[in-house]
Amino acid sequence: MARTALVVDTGIHAKGWSEEQAVRYAMENSPTPETAARSEVRRYFVLPGQATSYKIGMIRIQQLRARAEKELGEDFDIRGFHDTVLGGGAVPLSLLEQRVDNWIAGVKAG
Repeated sequence: MARTALVVDTGIHAKGWSEEQAVRYAMENSPTPETAARSEVRRYFVLPGQATSYKIGMIRIQQLRARAEKELGEDFDIRGFHDTVLGGGAVPLSLLEQRVDNWIAGVKAG
């Protein structure tokens, strides 16, 4: 349902979809069983924008990785990048960017 989550979240909060409309959309557009679709839909009702925020985070992490790969070239280490991204726990994207910048600087410094 990951791909349909953005549509479902937006449908609920911007288009006024009912639970049934959202569940139907999820089931028609993903291989999600009804019980799982209903559970996900209910989560989006109580956590508006959750699917969107996850997608924004994913895009930002991909951008940070691309920047690190470009700046570090052959010195880029995926494990080091993952440790940097995940090691700080749940942090705002601005702090994550600082962590990645510091990691890049550290790798460059040797």
